Formats: sequence, structure tokens, C-alpha cells
Amino acid sequence: MKTTKILLTLGLAGFLSVVGLSQNIAGSAHDFSGKTWNPGGEVCEVCHTPHNAVTGLTAPLWNHEVTTTTFTLYTNATSPSFDATASQPDGSSKLCLSCHDGTVAMDNFGGQTGGTQFISGNELLGTDLSNEHPVSFTYDAALATTDGGLFDPTTTNSGIGGTITGDLLLANKLQCSSCHDVHNGSGVANLLVKSNAGSALCLTCHNK
Repeated sequence: MKTTKILLTLGLAGFLSVVGLSQNIAGSAHDFSGKTWNPGGEVCEVCHTPHNAVTGLTAPLWNHEVTTTTFTLYTNATSPSFDATASQPDGSSKLCLSCHDGTVAMDNFGGQTGGTQFISGNELLGTDLSNEHPVSFTYDAALATTDGGLFDPTTTNSGIGGTITGDLLLANKLQCSSCHDVHNGSGVANLLVKSNAGSALCLTCHNK
């Protein structure tokens, strides 16, 4: 058992080294190493594993149960100014919601089901996303032109190194990870990719 534990630890360390995840996750809101429902005390294992990962996902070596919920979406009916085509959350947003929708227990990882520790408080988004920022929609030059209130993501500087498309979008889609750095690499409060002082993060995309 001790040998297995050592190998798992070394495997996770090697995995982190390969994909270059920031060590800033330690001590952040996504550091679950001190939780009673995480008896192994691992920082990364709640979401990632070097072995027997959940297949069919874009996330690297995913280790957490994935939500199967059908969500109520933010749509044109919610706001007539929303010009994108709404769709069910996918990609990284679906993985984020696999804790934050409140239907999947946080301790459902490593093949575990039937967990009892559910997210609560301000972190609980629930399954009605009609009053949350829309996610999993294509944000491209065509949408920016149609909308009139968005910057062209293919040419606009993200403020963190490159364009909005290159730095903030995944497969040209806006996801939860467009605004939130789940590994706290930026070190900004609320796991943001950059400071929102003066609405700077919002105004990266919104031309107001």
C-alpha cells in the first residue's frame, strides 16, 4: 500500500511537470488537500490522475465524476442583446459544473460514487444558468460583428500576452476557464485569469 502511494505521488508530480500546471494551486480555493473527504490529502487527485482517467474528455487525465445534468441556459429569451447561439455546457465548463452545479458530490473522484460532500454557498451555481454569464458558445469575429458590443477576439489583445482567441478561448468557445484560472496561475483573487479592477477583465471582451 505504501509503495502504491509513493508511485501515485510520483506519477502526479510527473504529470504536473509535463503539463506545466502552476504550483499556485496550493493554498488556493481549489486546494482540497486538507478536506476530511479527501483522506489521501492530495492536491491534484480530486480532478486529475496519472492512471485510469475518465475517457472522452478534452481535460488532461480527468479523475472526477462528470455531471449529466441538462441546464437551463442564458439565452436570447433571457437577454435580447445576446446574439450567440446558446448550447449546453461542454468542454471545461462541463467539468467545472461537475462540482459547481451541486448535483455531483465533490468526493466523487477516483471512481468513487455516492459521495456526500456537495458544494454550497456562493460557489453553488445550481442547474439554472439563466442568470449566469453564458458559456460554451462560439466567440469569433462573426459574432463580434453581429453583436456590435464585443471586440474581435482574433485581433484584440487579451492583456495577458496574446489575443483573446489565443489566450482565453478554447476551440473558439468562451468557457468558464476563459475568465477563471482553475490552477490559480495568475494569483488573482477569485481564481481570475487577470484582475477585474475597473472591470478590466469584463472590458477585455466587451466593447463598452
